[in-house]
Amino acid sequence: MMLPAPRAPCRRLLWTPLAVLGAGALALGAPHAFARRDDAPGARLAQACAGRDGWAEPAPPARIAPETGIKAWYVGTCGITALLLDTGAGLVLIDSGVAEAAPLVLGNIRKLGFDPREVRWLLGSHEHHDHVGGHGAVQRATGAKVAALAVAARSLTRGKITLEDPQRGAVSDFAPIRVDRVLADGEGLVVGSLVFTPHATPAHTPGSTSWTIASRAPGASAMTLAYADSATTVSAKGYRFHEHPERVTQARAGFTAIAALPCDVLVTPHPSASNLFARLSGSEALIDPQACVRYAARASDYLDTRLSQERANDHQAEVPKS
Repeated sequence: MMLPAPRAPCRRLLWTPLAVLGAGALALGAPHAFARRDDAPGARLAQACAGRDGWAEPAPPARIAPETGIKAWYVGTCGITALLLDTGAGLVLIDSGVAEAAPLVLGNIRKLGFDPREVRWLLGSHEHHDHVGGHGAVQRATGAKVAALAVAARSLTRGKITLEDPQRGAVSDFAPIRVDRVLADGEGLVVGSLVFTPHATPAHTPGSTSWTIASRAPGASAMTLAYADSATTVSAKGYRFHEHPERVTQARAGFTAIAALPCDVLVTPHPSASNLFARLSGSEALIDPQACVRYAARASDYLDTRLSQERANDHQAEVPKS
């Protein structure tokens, strides 16, 4: 059995060239440069992904809300979020995208001046291939440990979604993932200066997990970054939610949990679900403590509409034709 490669000491790689957008390249000495307003990372990200939302379409990295004091960067693709956080004692990555996107995510980490081997923990939102499909490759490249809630962990270790998932049959399998720590709902994972708290929000899948990230450094801002999981109640063809009241109850519990999250800055696994690029570019408010409340309300309205349509379709099918 091969031993994992030794970890490099926690350091940044200096003078790594940043992805080129427009006329020229910017040599980046440290990620902190992204905090400057004239760097406009969100604007570059929005411009690069305008009209593009492919799950494996490359996107430049962008700093997220430096006002919070939390060192966080978008390192995903145009269609899928991967969230990188610097804890001062190593990096934490939430979501990895599809398997094909793993090299892009790792490349963005390098563009920020980090060595991917600094990634200590790998977390996830929900157990679908578009968000954890790259976990295996990232885990091998970094040596990171994986932490997850129990329901999600069962799917991650098998590489398959659960039988109870409404999208079963419409979502691809993914490479099985080694889970190193199973967390309880609300059990914080402390890494360096940050605490990562998982919240069971089973709206989209049975194992859906939202994460809140807060700084525990002395004198740090009290603002919290919420990585709220997808909340849409979508399914494989033929699945009808009103025939599965237990799943509807789970989804509504997920909406309630998302609405209750501490949520100064909202980030979502699909950036379009929270207009993330527009907010990062400054065209919409980024810091908004009510964002999770509205996000959950929209998801609840979507489910109500779907249930009404399902019942209306059943009623139409029962009406005898003259």
